[in-house]
Amino acid sequence: MPLINPDSPLFLASSNPGKLREFSAAALARGIRVEPLPGYKSLPPCIEDGNSFEENARKKALHYSAFVSGAVFADDSGISVDALGGAPGIFSARFAGPNATDAENNRKLIEGLKLIESVHDADSRPTRAAHYVCVIALARGGCILRVTEGTADGVILDEPRGTGGFGYDPYFFFPPLGKTFAELNPDEKFAVSHRGKAFRQLLDLIKNSIAKSS
Repeated sequence: MPLINPDSPLFLASSNPGKLREFSAAALARGIRVEPLPGYKSLPPCIEDGNSFEENARKKALHYSAFVSGAVFADDSGISVDALGGAPGIFSARFAGPNATDAENNRKLIEGLKLIESVHDADSRPTRAAHYVCVIALARGGCILRVTEGTADGVILDEPRGTGGFGYDPYFFFPPLGKTFAELNPDEKFAVSHRGKAFRQLLDLIKNSIAKSS
């Protein structure tokens, strides 16, 4: 049995328009439709109290799969900064508070880095290495079907660059391309991002399962 019905959409358990755009474009290129979970905003919210990206992704996928007959996928993603001991990590979206904006989260991140650097001399300052992480869980009928993970490594800048993307993208410099994620167009970003890597793995698994069942 294939992971999803080839004639049915793959439902995304998120109201984030940026994620929906990225996932939809990538899936459509492989003949798979991604649609937002019907009535998502009116459904009882999932309590994201896991201790890792994977735990939270699994919790969300399982929770929302109870409200639709098809396959549902959910991601949990964020950024981990070495100098901050891996923070913000799973708290990336609410680093500066439960209802924090991207600007507030970024401000706290930069202020935290500067504070740490201020107590070190130039030769002993920690690096600004950072890692975007995304874990995607696919579920149907209260059962986890697959879990995939992607990462992207970069460096945190002092000043934002670029107007695209969302979250920490303007401060996340990606050395291989010499740009921040916010300076990349959507296709460029998805080709190298943590979310793109995790989702392409999932799409490959889905397409393989469909091919084997035909």
